[in-house]
Amino acid sequence: MTVVRREVLTLPGAAPGPVNPLPPLRPLTEAHETYELNERARESLPLDMARQLGYEPLRSVLPERIRDGYGRDRAPLDLDTVVIENDRLRVTVLPGLGGRIASLFHKPTGRELLYRNPVFQPAAFALNGAWFSGGIEWNIGATGHSTLSCAPLHAARTTAPDGTEMVRLWEWERLRDLPFQVDLWLPEGSDFLYVGVRVRNPHEKPAPVYWWSNIAVPEERRVLAPAREAWHFGYERALRRVPVPEHGGVDRTYPLNSAYSADYFYEIEDGRRRWITALDDAGQGLVHTSTDVLRGRKLFLWGSGRGGRRWQEWLTEPGTGGYAEIQAGLARTQLEHVRLEAEGELSWLEAYGPLDTDAAAVHAADDWAGAVGEVETRLEQALPRARVEAMYDAWRPHADSEPGQRLAVGSGWGALEVLRTGWKPAGTPFDESTLGEEQAPWRELLETGVFPEPRRVGAPGPTLTAPAWRDMLETAPARPLSEYHLGVAQWHAGDRAQAVRSWERGLELAASDWPFLRCLAVADATDGHLERAADRYAEAFDDLCAERRDAGEAWVTATAALGREAIEALLAVDRVAQARRVWDGLHAATRERGRFRLIEVRLLLAEGDVEAARGVFEAGFEVADLREGAEVLGELWARVAPGEPLPARYDFRRRPAPKDPEHPEDRES
Repeated sequence: MTVVRREVLTLPGAAPGPVNPLPPLRPLTEAHETYELNERARESLPLDMARQLGYEPLRSVLPERIRDGYGRDRAPLDLDTVVIENDRLRVTVLPGLGGRIASLFHKPTGRELLYRNPVFQPAAFALNGAWFSGGIEWNIGATGHSTLSCAPLHAARTTAPDGTEMVRLWEWERLRDLPFQVDLWLPEGSDFLYVGVRVRNPHEKPAPVYWWSNIAVPEERRVLAPAREAWHFGYERALRRVPVPEHGGVDRTYPLNSAYSADYFYEIEDGRRRWITALDDAGQGLVHTSTDVLRGRKLFLWGSGRGGRRWQEWLTEPGTGGYAEIQAGLARTQLEHVRLEAEGELSWLEAYGPLDTDAAAVHAADDWAGAVGEVETRLEQALPRARVEAMYDAWRPHADSEPGQRLAVGSGWGALEVLRTGWKPAGTPFDESTLGEEQAPWRELLETGVFPEPRRVGAPGPTLTAPAWRDMLETAPARPLSEYHLGVAQWHAGDRAQAVRSWERGLELAASDWPFLRCLAVADATDGHLERAADRYAEAFDDLCAERRDAGEAWVTATAALGREAIEALLAVDRVAQARRVWDGLHAATRERGRFRLIEVRLLLAEGDVEAARGVFEAGFEVADLREGAEVLGELWARVAPGEPLPARYDFRRRPAPKDPEHPEDRES
């Protein structure tokens, strides 16, 4: 019998920590930023691809906030799990961490089908910061890892098409204001986990949609998909068509054959079955297939270069093996967003399970068509394409079934939207009981037309930026906090001049000046008024230090976040003495964190003390929220130790360094 139960998974881990209280007003700097096409490049792309590359790119992660409160010190961490198990598979789900599938264990062979991370270590890969590697993740929203990577989802038991228990995950995705659900079930005797996904658009206008299911697998595999060409996106930040499996004289279907990290988006012919697999030397591994709505397939690899190896250690721990990702998405590439019509929905079915093939056939060096054909034959035997379609048809009526026993609770934002609109999506209830402290002032605005002023001093809560909430803020009484939130919503909408006016009006009567001054400083910096931005940052930090009441987590978090930005703004205009005063105003424990040791290096260099700056490097530090693709460590090391090779512990470079003998030019470039 298929069973569903709750368990606790204990791992060495670093807790995600508090969220950053400062609204993320600055533009994104993602590795997959919008691909700018010139006319000649556009003509070379399929028409739908060219259109979708420029469709509604994300300019901000508002109304979400940045999750950067984690560190690198690990301790035993208890993670709530939901286990789904039949006589063939055991599936471990983390509802509190984006619904991630942490493990897919095949019982008859004793094989773990995924790359299972032995630690929980957040890193700054998600659109809003904290993310972790391993397992199967559900990415919705916009290009990049989901803002829900380290956030809780709602979870409950419900009934699967075959009458067994099914687990439903659901949440309200806030970047695009779209509810979604993920239904997981294991029929009795099945070697495959079935996953039904639905994304709905409750609005009266079309919405951009992004979805990629990312599957981490051990990197000592060959990755196969039914394609002879792929779109390559690497450190050159260019999208180009390349042959599969080999280009540049190297077979790129083996992740460790490439020196540097890259994406390969496979070009699969219309009408052909969509699948992707990662197979070991014995021809065994995990296969993923789906109904045709999920059209894209991708390989992401870290490569064998020193920077890629360092990132692999960073995301787990040395000696535990590396991973690659095989992925499936709605579009050809992750640079695209697809259009979901007003009041429409998208749904599809995915299947995950083991695959056994003839090793000689799938690893044949000179017969790619034969290798692909071997996989297709074995997949059809293990899970016929017609069965996947039939399972989708069987699941679809159950997608509206009301969930039963709750297994986990997500956020209250969906419940707030249900209150505002009166729309109650079948199958995914957003209960009023989930409304919490963060939603309380917005509920009051909705019901009374007045945004309440805080009862105690502190950082303002999160801002809702959707047009309906912005309209309510515009008609609310002009109190300081409503002006603050109105300014954030106007900024997000692109009306920067009105945002500045709102913040200036709020500042005149505000009990706490620093939140307004910080927003105005960001506006000044964005417009190139760097001196004025530095003035406002310094004033904001002084005001926060005068206001903070104790060394509690909320005050420490706010001081660290504002201090970090203030020092950067002051150093940008060579006001080194003021930057040092801000540094001295940080809590002692904050100054010891790795990300602030990096700031200390910059500060010491600005003061001309190269020896002390080098001493910080030699003492050792780790920047917990180092962004993917960041090269700041190498740049600063070149200043403290000109001509000396970058120490391995600081080498996170994901592209060639031609002057470094340890980084030869990559053959694919």
